[in-house]
Amino acid sequence: MLRPTLRHLANSSSARRLVRRTLILLLALPPTGILAVAAVIRYVAHTGGTVYHDIAVVPQAPVAIVFGAGVLPDGTPTAVLADRVTAAAALYRAGRVQHLLLTGDNSTRYYNEVAVMRRFAMAQGVPATAITLDYAGFRTYDSCYRARAIFGVEQAVLVTQAFHLPRALYTCTQLGIQSVGLAADSMTGSRRAAYADLLPQYTLREHAATLLMLWQVHVTRPTPRFLGPAEPIHT
Repeated sequence: MLRPTLRHLANSSSARRLVRRTLILLLALPPTGILAVAAVIRYVAHTGGTVYHDIAVVPQAPVAIVFGAGVLPDGTPTAVLADRVTAAAALYRAGRVQHLLLTGDNSTRYYNEVAVMRRFAMAQGVPATAITLDYAGFRTYDSCYRARAIFGVEQAVLVTQAFHLPRALYTCTQLGIQSVGLAADSMTGSRRAAYADLLPQYTLREHAATLLMLWQVHVTRPTPRFLGPAEPIHT
């Protein structure tokens, strides 16, 4: 279940003022920056939503939002993306969600991340009728914004790795989607070792991306580059 008291805290005006002041401190007072960043990261991690690691206990929701994570030159998903789609397909087969919203980058005709995601999901038993593609999910912020504004998603399970879930959950919650997360971390064989090697890099990126996300969510609220007409998902 979601934690309503924490969600209310995240949406409060005092919380928004705290985030703005923290960002200003990061710019004006470098010696206090490390402590401020740690406080902000902890705040986001504790106010976004619940993270699940077991599909059997994930609350039912109409839609799972699956975030893109890159396609290899041979047209196959990266290991990180493969784990996300695999987890989402398992979530669908278990009856925890009725539909998958696959969101990723199709910025050129030569790079179509979501088409690769769809093929991978269908190969694991998800019918085409239960899949919607968001071709303009260039960033987590864009994906969450468009999920609510274009596809009409109000409640969802977010499927991504544990390192990404706090930012994804916080973003989607702030943009009006009641969210929980499913951690799509592979924990077997060589993939587990690869995750361990990449974790420091991903963690540093997430810290920077989280600060940018907070500025966007609480201060600027930019409109994604592409919006378009509403295409509500019917489940």
